[in-house]
Amino acid sequence: MQEDFHYYATYCAAFIAGYSHEESMQICYGAQLVDLCSKTFLTKLKAPLSAATTQLQLEMMDARMDVVGLQDITRIWASFHFLPYDLYAKKPKRSKSYMHRYRLICGPDSELVKETVGLAKNTSLPAVGLAMHVLADTWAHRYFAGTPSLVINNTNYHFYETVEMDGKTTERQIRFTHNPSAPDDVFEGIYTNTLYQPKEMAVMNLGHGRAGHFPDYSFARYRYLPAWGDYEEIIKDNPSDYMNAFCQMIYAMKFLRGEREEFEKGRYEKESISRWSETIDGILRKRQLNANEDWKEFGKNLSGREIEDFDIKKYMDEYIHAEKDQKDDTYLGQFIIAALKQKSMVTGRIYRSKNPLAGISVNYNGKGLKGIRDYAKLISAVQEEKHESD
Repeated sequence: MQEDFHYYATYCAAFIAGYSHEESMQICYGAQLVDLCSKTFLTKLKAPLSAATTQLQLEMMDARMDVVGLQDITRIWASFHFLPYDLYAKKPKRSKSYMHRYRLICGPDSELVKETVGLAKNTSLPAVGLAMHVLADTWAHRYFAGTPSLVINNTNYHFYETVEMDGKTTERQIRFTHNPSAPDDVFEGIYTNTLYQPKEMAVMNLGHGRAGHFPDYSFARYRYLPAWGDYEEIIKDNPSDYMNAFCQMIYAMKFLRGEREEFEKGRYEKESISRWSETIDGILRKRQLNANEDWKEFGKNLSGREIEDFDIKKYMDEYIHAEKDQKDDTYLGQFIIAALKQKSMVTGRIYRSKNPLAGISVNYNGKGLKGIRDYAKLISAVQEEKHESD
């Protein structure tokens, strides 16, 4: 997904869920920050680098491609953008190595989605935003995995888009190019993707890179033939999936506000948007590079307030100039704690499933630190939350 959904649409979902304008702004900022909180950004803050929720292109170019480097990549992308659907999936006559990658394929309505939402309960608005990003991405990124893998993430010439032309529904073969400076042509069906790399674990084979930004567009409807699919086509309908994502965010945030006693998988607040469903569906189906202005206008119609444009520097000074013992109370401090929790939870679940691709699990139980550095901060935060709940 892109800024249009993670920022502007998340604001709209938060407001419909019952949050105020100010609260909705904090939630959607956290949701969008997940796509920008890189090690480069955290270095500027002098904050824990283990809280990185994304990797910049330049960082990816310099990333280590040994076991440790690949585990770091997987921790980030599987935790925040390609949440695995079934860590114990079965597939006959496949090697362990194959199954490790297959079990990281992303999908919505998983146990990990439920845990992700649960982590944000009774915490902070930045944590709510982070959880909404992860939840939403399970709908956009389904069928791809957050680990470099040619066999899981590759695409080929068998990739067809469903489009409306002259009032008729038709199909056309998508043309992929490798010019990152050229914008996608959504009307001619030309999209930029990553270069083909025959090496199974090449970084170009991460996530939906081989399909470019196309899976991130809400209007996208397509069918393709992934290598893991046993020669069966995958059909993807983003307008329907994005509508489910929007309604599931509302349901999740009503739970987080205390309006719902439990977060159940497969529940979507479609009745809450009945008066706006036609407007929302129209935004989702409109062919455009981004829907920022449409969502912004819808948000203003909802709350009567302007959604300010995203500014990554908004909370930086607050964090940088805060006293050391007060940084965790700042907006970015709360986001960092939420990121550490999410990464620790997902890494732990992957590790417990006996899958080594995300590395060693980090346990925070108050009895010591095991695994990745910077988690002393996480231990402290968890202990404080337990103390407050007691």
